[in-house]
Amino acid sequence: MKIFILFALIFLYSCSDNISSNKEISNYNYEKAWTNLDKGKSLNAFFEFGKAKDDFLKNKDSLGVGKCLMNMGIILCDKGDYFGAQETSLEARKYLNEDKKLNYNYINANYNNLGVASFNLKDYKNSIKFYDLAIQFSEQISDKHIYLNNKALTLQKTHSYTDAIKIYNKIIKETAQNKIDYSRALTNLTYTKWLQNPNYNPIPELQKALKIRVKEKDNWGLNSSYAHLADYYIKNNKDSALLYAKKMFDVSRQIKGPDDQIEALQKLIILDPKNYSLHFNRYEFLSDSLQTARNKAKNQFALIRYETEKNKADFLKAKAESTEKQSKIIVRNIIVVALIISLIFGYFYYRRRQKRLQQEKLLEVKNTELKYSKKIHDRVANRIYQIMSQVENTETVDKNALLFGLENVYETTRDISYENKDINESHNFHEQLHNMLDSYSSERVTIIYNGNNENVWEGVNFQTKTETYLILQELMTNMKKHSQADKVFLKFSKENNYINISYTDNGVGFSDNLPKNGLQNMENRINSINGKINFDTETNNLLKINLTFPI
Repeated sequence: MKIFILFALIFLYSCSDNISSNKEISNYNYEKAWTNLDKGKSLNAFFEFGKAKDDFLKNKDSLGVGKCLMNMGIILCDKGDYFGAQETSLEARKYLNEDKKLNYNYINANYNNLGVASFNLKDYKNSIKFYDLAIQFSEQISDKHIYLNNKALTLQKTHSYTDAIKIYNKIIKETAQNKIDYSRALTNLTYTKWLQNPNYNPIPELQKALKIRVKEKDNWGLNSSYAHLADYYIKNNKDSALLYAKKMFDVSRQIKGPDDQIEALQKLIILDPKNYSLHFNRYEFLSDSLQTARNKAKNQFALIRYETEKNKADFLKAKAESTEKQSKIIVRNIIVVALIISLIFGYFYYRRRQKRLQQEKLLEVKNTELKYSKKIHDRVANRIYQIMSQVENTETVDKNALLFGLENVYETTRDISYENKDINESHNFHEQLHNMLDSYSSERVTIIYNGNNENVWEGVNFQTKTETYLILQELMTNMKKHSQADKVFLKFSKENNYINISYTDNGVGFSDNLPKNGLQNMENRINSINGKINFDTETNNLLKINLTFPI
């Protein structure tokens, strides 16, 4: 499904290039940026757009500034830096005058980029809002089709299938003469109908779109068709699903789409157990390589932005020092003295505060010990003694009643244990988490995870680690008891001061997998550390859960 977003990005590059070439430009750095972009040197283009933006600012050219920021945002989005893309595109919005039609082509492209970034961050509400704005400022029908397609895809993700189907029907009516656009809309419409009604047979329309794409040699479209066909057959015809998953992997390699290769490998891991190790090793290598490449790109773009701002600040500082040198020295000395005094007071305040916190922590530990001792005595020991007495004094023991009583004791102790600290603060957290996850592995259930290392958890406070441990413990317990899964995948990663944990299993799905109490426990715990939890059961017939929280 990412292919449709990619079409939008490709269109935006060409659209922006055409617009810029139609207007006389006197900014050398702007022209140089487009030369680099045409050669595929996005990093150099980003750097030159930044320099061109400063030139436009000096000349008070608001539109020029907006164009540079818009293109910088598109580059960031294309490289996977969605937060950076949002920040840059929102900045561009300030310089693009929505009252002037001359700016419309840049405005709709900028809003679409905000929609794409929000979509990839799973902020679907804002994504739809930005796509609507992109459509509002579009004057060309080809632009509207792209933005309508992106909006419909977002609606599909939020299960608003009826609204998505209306949009796809509109696109189909208006693209009957354009075979590539028509086949794309037909595929999306059919797949959405199937998601809305699992009894609907999408094969005739999917095969019709596939034939068009084969004839038109539309490899990006073929990749999408094979993915949808594999998703359909995965339940009732695993041989056909395997065939299309292999075709998807082959064509995704031809078009050099790493995300699509990863998606195809996920299907092959499930559908082709004989070559499980081969597919999983490829999946892990490609996933790690892609993440490394994107992280490297993000760091490079961040460094460029930092260096640009630093050079600008250094220039202004030197200029100010040349005109007000003496007053600068006086101000600097005052700041140094104030800083030293502040550091002295801050040091003593910090010492006092640490001592007070230590005392409070000791008191809290004692109170906690008393509290849990009382709970165990009142809620567990007394109950066990009651059951013992009942067994001792009853000639015929009711097995069901006894099991019910023991189950109550188990639930009580489980609740109390969830309130206590399950991990040792002085030991390596990733090793404790490793041991906990391994404890759920068995001959029937294979648990695979990567990225759980010391670097991922560096800088994370103990409370956050504890809540994460308990969330994953709850999730693994529910998996073991309810999901019927035999394969579980977990991936840990750190990005932009956020920890991401991706959980996938091939069990019975969300509605049967997670009891209400377990779900509420996880949501309460993730909220307590300002995180988010997202559930997805509509992709590849898998249960997917994504946990995200700040460090």
